[in-house]
Amino acid sequence: MATAYWDRTAGKTGDFWRSGHTPTLVAAFLYFDLAFMVWVLLGPLAPEIALTLGLTPAEKGLMVATPTLAGAVLRVVNGLVVDRIGPKRAGAISQMIVIAGLASAWLLGVNSLAGTLALGVILGFAGASFAIALPLASRWYPPEHQGKAMGLAGMGNSGTVLAALFAPALAKAFGWNAVLGLACLPLTAVLMVYMALAKDAPNPPAPRSFAAYLSPLRQRDAWSLMGFYAVTFGGFVGLAASLPIYFTDRFGLSTVAAGYATALCVFAGSLVRPIGGALADRIGGSSALSAALALAALALVGVSAAGTMVGALALFALAMLALGVGNGAVFQLVPQRFAAEIGVMTGLVGMAGGVGGFYLASSLGVAKQWTGSFAPGFLVFAALAGLALLGLTLVKADWRRRWSAGGDVRI
Repeated sequence: MATAYWDRTAGKTGDFWRSGHTPTLVAAFLYFDLAFMVWVLLGPLAPEIALTLGLTPAEKGLMVATPTLAGAVLRVVNGLVVDRIGPKRAGAISQMIVIAGLASAWLLGVNSLAGTLALGVILGFAGASFAIALPLASRWYPPEHQGKAMGLAGMGNSGTVLAALFAPALAKAFGWNAVLGLACLPLTAVLMVYMALAKDAPNPPAPRSFAAYLSPLRQRDAWSLMGFYAVTFGGFVGLAASLPIYFTDRFGLSTVAAGYATALCVFAGSLVRPIGGALADRIGGSSALSAALALAALALVGVSAAGTMVGALALFALAMLALGVGNGAVFQLVPQRFAAEIGVMTGLVGMAGGVGGFYLASSLGVAKQWTGSFAPGFLVFAALAGLALLGLTLVKADWRRRWSAGGDVRI
């Protein structure tokens, strides 16, 4: 990992906290956390927005899926920007765009489906924070601590919990449009903390041509990692955006109660992401990912047949736990194979995760409109998880043979 910096002595002794730069890790987490909070903001607000604008189930699915797709595309852009101007400045620019977009939507109002989609594109910049926060943290840490560092920074996806917990109640008290303006307050506060704490690692990679940035796409390993993350992170963010709609439509919960139920499920997936990274450091990323994919597939099949609120809630929490472990495992593997291209690979893998989330969220809305049930959407995604598990089984032995560096890091 020639382009990163770390305290080699501390790294070799296994002292994680001395091996990198803790203030930057904290800044990366906070930035990621609040960015993810607003990235999925349309999900908890969707029942109220849909009622106001008269949206169909398919339109609701498209509305909550648009920020996910926009974030997927912008993650590639951010991956390129990070490698050229550094993650700290890239993060500041992206956060200011999101704050300006939310403030404009609050002041001007959102009065149509087209308006929600335009707002969703702006919120995509928040979702693209993934390709900034993770390289910001990763470049400070040695290979044997990548799982923990990426897991702790990546735990910022817990911001989806904040959206699910607070957005419905604030919408009920002040109206859903006011929530867009209120979100600017914590975003601005965290931006100031981020600017004070974050520091780019020394010895960043030299800027390269556009073609060189995308060179990992010529390698099969890159496509494999992208595919696995499309399932693990795609499942996580797709469910985070869609569960408020599912709980209100399927079981008739109020928007506030649906937000609490969603928050419980999302919290489970967010909490275990660093645990997934640490587990991958210990037993190998491919082993941890295999277990996560199998469990997620089984849980989603169970969800498709769940007939009670309690049963569905338990199965969603189980699926989110598995997907959270899978997210951490994938990003233990990425730096082992693509250390020199960590910026662009974070963007590419993150893009694939966003595409997976867009598919899941939009397909659930289409399934509901065409069949009257969400079940077909869950079953298809469970099948995708099964296919990913099969693919991982076919490549992991080769990965361990080619990627192992003296046996210090488990693959």
